[in-house]
Amino acid sequence: MRSLRPLCVAIILLAAPTAPAQAAPDSHQSGVGPGTHLLDHAAKLAGFVEPEWYEANIPFVDLPDPAIEDTYYYRWRTFKEALKYTGPDDGWIVSEFLGPVGYSAPNGGIVAAAGHHIYEGRWLRDGRYLDDYIDYWLRGSGAGPKPATDGLNENTTDWAHQYSFWAADAVLARASVDGRWDFATDRLPELEKQWATWAPQFDNRLGLYWQVPVWDAMEFTAGSYQSPDPYHGGAGFRPTLNAYQYGDAMAIASLLRMRGDRRLADRYEQAARSLRANQERHLWDGGGQFYKHVMRDTGTMIADREEIGFVPWYFHMAPAKDAAAWAQLTDPAGFAAPYGPTTVERRSPWFMHDALLGCCRWSGPSWPYATSQTLTALANQLVDYPRQSFVDKQDYYDLLRGYALTQRRNGQPYVAEAHHPDEDRWLYDSRNHSEDYNHSTFNDLVLSGLLGIRPQQGDHVRLSPLVPSTWDHFAAENVPYHGRNLTVAWDRDGHAYGRGAGLSVWVDGTLVHHQADLRPTDVPVRPGRRQSHPHTVDDLANVARTGYPAATASYTWSGDRPANAIDGQDFHLDVPTTRWTSYGSPNRQDSLSVDLGAATSVSDVRISFYDDGGGVRTPDAYELQYRKPDGSWAGLPGRVPKPVRGQLNRVAVDPPVHTDGLRVLPSRVDGGAVGITALQAWRTEDERVSVRLDDIGQVRPGQTIDVTGTVRATGPVTIRPELALPRGWTARLVSGKVTAGRPMRWRVSVPDTMPVGVRLPVRLLVSTLEHGREVRATADLAYAETAFDPADFGTTVWDDDFTRLGDYRVGARFGEPAPDLHVADGALVATPAGRQSAAVLVAPVAAPAGDFAVILAPRSFGGGSPEDSVLLGRAAGPDDLVLAWYNNRFRTSGADVRVAGRDLGDDATGGCCADVTWSAGDRFATVFTGGTMTSWLEHQGEWRLLRTVPFGTAADHPDWSPAIGLRLTSGQVAVDRMTVIAR
Repeated sequence: MRSLRPLCVAIILLAAPTAPAQAAPDSHQSGVGPGTHLLDHAAKLAGFVEPEWYEANIPFVDLPDPAIEDTYYYRWRTFKEALKYTGPDDGWIVSEFLGPVGYSAPNGGIVAAAGHHIYEGRWLRDGRYLDDYIDYWLRGSGAGPKPATDGLNENTTDWAHQYSFWAADAVLARASVDGRWDFATDRLPELEKQWATWAPQFDNRLGLYWQVPVWDAMEFTAGSYQSPDPYHGGAGFRPTLNAYQYGDAMAIASLLRMRGDRRLADRYEQAARSLRANQERHLWDGGGQFYKHVMRDTGTMIADREEIGFVPWYFHMAPAKDAAAWAQLTDPAGFAAPYGPTTVERRSPWFMHDALLGCCRWSGPSWPYATSQTLTALANQLVDYPRQSFVDKQDYYDLLRGYALTQRRNGQPYVAEAHHPDEDRWLYDSRNHSEDYNHSTFNDLVLSGLLGIRPQQGDHVRLSPLVPSTWDHFAAENVPYHGRNLTVAWDRDGHAYGRGAGLSVWVDGTLVHHQADLRPTDVPVRPGRRQSHPHTVDDLANVARTGYPAATASYTWSGDRPANAIDGQDFHLDVPTTRWTSYGSPNRQDSLSVDLGAATSVSDVRISFYDDGGGVRTPDAYELQYRKPDGSWAGLPGRVPKPVRGQLNRVAVDPPVHTDGLRVLPSRVDGGAVGITALQAWRTEDERVSVRLDDIGQVRPGQTIDVTGTVRATGPVTIRPELALPRGWTARLVSGKVTAGRPMRWRVSVPDTMPVGVRLPVRLLVSTLEHGREVRATADLAYAETAFDPADFGTTVWDDDFTRLGDYRVGARFGEPAPDLHVADGALVATPAGRQSAAVLVAPVAAPAGDFAVILAPRSFGGGSPEDSVLLGRAAGPDDLVLAWYNNRFRTSGADVRVAGRDLGDDATGGCCADVTWSAGDRFATVFTGGTMTSWLEHQGEWRLLRTVPFGTAADHPDWSPAIGLRLTSGQVAVDRMTVIAR
């Protein structure tokens, strides 16, 4: 594509007041504000990449236990790694896995640990991360519809209910730290909806909710093994979801009372009390003194104690009389373990059942997810319940310290999925998947549990430390609390910090409380001035790593991808990776480029260089360039700082440049390899300006379309709108006079060279001007998608209506026998060969050199489970293929990419899965354009894009041919026709 200079129309909506131009604020960091300086922060962060982020965001602690302290700072590193910027719609989310998984919600969210993420992240100073993340689950893509399929939870239809989730309780807990009650109460409608949407799993007879263990995020539990389905587990009434719903009902009631709605608050409290009473009646085992799983279908309470029995204390649901349950925590026959607690008691016959056979068993291994819940519950028992004889603060410390020591690998802090309870090794820690697994809390347990900083709804904080009586000192410095900086320090003799003996509390650096001992106390904290942050957008972020923005490089090491540098994440691990490197390059200097597809305003570029201390090192210098309208490259205005290992490189571009491409050219004096983990271009939007660009939808090459958009402004502001188009597109304004609030309309010409299946961005970019200079840029994006039309492919390469069985090369697939294939009544019919069967059929023609399409017309499916599938694309056989698939049993579609017998992952397949419903008469198609395959479904004469598969050059073999596949468990799959067309 070639560029057209974007159409620019200058208008003044309202006269702007004179004011100095403002530099774009930092998108990531907030000012710490006044506080104390007791601790050496630089020493605490030694070796951390981008230490300024931690300085700006986290509370600093000083602990006499190095295992707990090291783990504390390590866990802030893992939390930062898990922060993913997804784009302007959803903003920031907190990921569970650092790499993508196929069963996640849009942009990679998984709701299973969202409650943990919010509890942990509530202590960060910059609230925008959790603001976006909470809204992702309540209002954004995470609240959107999902397929009700077995692999994604067939009992629910939206992503926020795929797994159990204590949403309202977590939102309330977050507000209790930052004091922003308006944010929480504003989301009451969504929190009420989240609570009510569990209603289909409420049993009116028992007055309790049921859940399937796997959708509690717990596979192969002790209860599951006693059901017909050990993986999922039989549906049951569990202490988990019922406690979550209790906690959420109480949280909603609290927020309603803040809003003044006492009547509705009473209703939620009554629902909570009813849940509590019914859980006591049906899930409390008086003989075993524990909460237990009860099978839904039989009403049988299992004999085994599972760690989930402690969850009711997490939400203060359990009555004080049930405290005897805590005796099991330290019982050698109960949950006690050197690397525990265990997830089922040792006396259970299911303890460690099949646990060594592979992931993921909740039948004894120590899971950080469950340990987090148990420690939160234990802190509540010790601080908020009457004194009892079963557990004390030493038990809390011992369990927390054991949890810290569990988070080790090769002597270094590390967290994965699940740990052996008795041996110093992770059981479930798969390479390129489980590293720095963000599925639990730790720092919240240190701050709110061990150090006893108990957030409150009123204008105070409660301090009730659970530290050992032998500790001579500890400190938590500049903890963001209710808009203030709170410092709590214990110094038994005054030598540790030099500020006097005893417990001291500072608010914004001013001493406000002192006492000689560690008895619980309430300290007044008046609400402070809360920071307001502008809305900022990283225009380079592309979580999907397909389409635009598109990253390319002059050379890339085989284990990396240019797209990894703009995937919204910034971490510096060797495995998994999120980086581009030039390792192994024959070039003296290499470049990384990003094509945005349509121009944007570039004012704040940030580059995080990768340095592994070996073959890939921080560059000695770099150039930063932008692409001009004529396609040439020029240096961006602004000072380019000298790269320093571990520091973020930020370039302020002044004046801002409007461009559709950026390029980085890092270099080392010795010509060695370099790498980039994150390349970002942050744009600060004007909150007074709103921009709306109407949907464009599908277009045809050579077509002329109308594009409309609207700009509105509040308050005096001078703006300049422009429609930024892909290169080669042209436009003219046809709506006449441009007026604020009235739609603008452009007549846009689409070039006839636009390839099929491509989604190209069109951006309505509105600059805010002061003294004639741009100081903000607000935008909206729409996408034009090229429709697939077989009429555009004029050459028929292969057409088989299956009047006979052609000369296909047939190969078995997935280690399964090939099905019986025969032709009957004008259809190719496949029947399983005694068991689940699969085959790839390679057509006896070569794949065309240019663009081509494979069209498949299924006649019927067999209705079997789990496989009832057709595949289509290109292949050389069952071990070399690029095939899109449709599974009729689960109504999903994805892709397989296999080269030389090795299945490639999401980087090549584009991830999984599209929600698809096939009807009789519908056809499927795959279209190959260069190194990309797109898959399509035709319904009632219209083709819909399903997936984009960026297989790249992995399958660039001249002997690969058009191919189809069949896979089925039972019944028969029949196909009417296979057609291959080219252009």
